[in-house]
Amino acid sequence: MEFKQVYVAPFSVSGLRVRTLNSAEQKAETAKIGPMWGRFHSEGLIERIAPQQPASPAYGVYSGYESDALGAFDVTAGIAVQAPAQGYETIRIEDGQYLVFEGKGPMPGAVIDAWQRIWAYFAANQQIRRRFATDFEAYTSPDSVAVYIGIV
Repeated sequence: MEFKQVYVAPFSVSGLRVRTLNSAEQKAETAKIGPMWGRFHSEGLIERIAPQQPASPAYGVYSGYESDALGAFDVTAGIAVQAPAQGYETIRIEDGQYLVFEGKGPMPGAVIDAWQRIWAYFAANQQIRRRFATDFEAYTSPDSVAVYIGIV
């Protein structure tokens, strides 16, 4: 499995936030992440959230972990900002070491595939521990995503 390890400096993302469970995301009637992204795009928030960092990609930030991949967590669909954006939720990405997994192809399939590879990687490499603090997706083009997983 191909990935790289990088250091990420802290930064802030403002946007829409939902709280969910991985098990809830498996069923259309209880899924919250897809509808949140639909609203983010339909309302043109990538252009409307200010004051944003220049040339910021869209971010999907995972935070507020109850425990691990089985517990509840928050997801924020947003944009990197210079200061918290009025009227939106703001989350600070923690600095530290991250493993970066790439996904390419039509969305949301490419990001779902990337997450499946991430879960398989951590199941097979239990000596590498996730922080479960902040993880994030950076949508670098319409068909490309980089998923950053914080590690201890």
